[in-house]
Amino acid sequence: MAVKIRLQRFGKKKQPVYRVVVMDGRKPRDGRYLEAIGRYEPRQHPSLIEVDNDRALDWLMKGAQPTETAQKLLEISGAWARFKVAKGEIYTVGEKPAPVIEEVEAAADADATEAAVEEVGAVVEDAAEKVEAVVETVEAPAEPEAEAGEDSE
Repeated sequence: MAVKIRLQRFGKKKQPVYRVVVMDGRKPRDGRYLEAIGRYEPRQHPSLIEVDNDRALDWLMKGAQPTETAQKLLEISGAWARFKVAKGEIYTVGEKPAPVIEEVEAAADADATEAAVEEVGAVVEDAAEKVEAVVETVEAPAEPEAEAGEDSE
């Protein structure tokens, strides 16, 4: 039995609503289905696409072949990517890697930060040396006066 995942049309004239169904490929479009795994309402803005990804993945692993339209809906819902990962055709699914430009900018920012810290450290060291020099000059004249006072006694 050739099992297909395809759309089954419902709704009034010019107001289609579709079910995403699993059925024998030899049955008519609106014939009896094995399982309904989702729905698609194209007239809503944005279009409503609901697919039970676990059931869709289960049927895909059993060998069900989606039609072109059903495959597009499975891609949008994420079931198709999960199927490809489970099948071993895709090794990773996730966020896109960060562009190299952002890494370079981050490294440049880190280098600039390190340079700024070193510059601030040098300024602080210079200020500390100047403060020590001022303290020495302030303390140095006080000692000779104290010595002079001791000599006069």
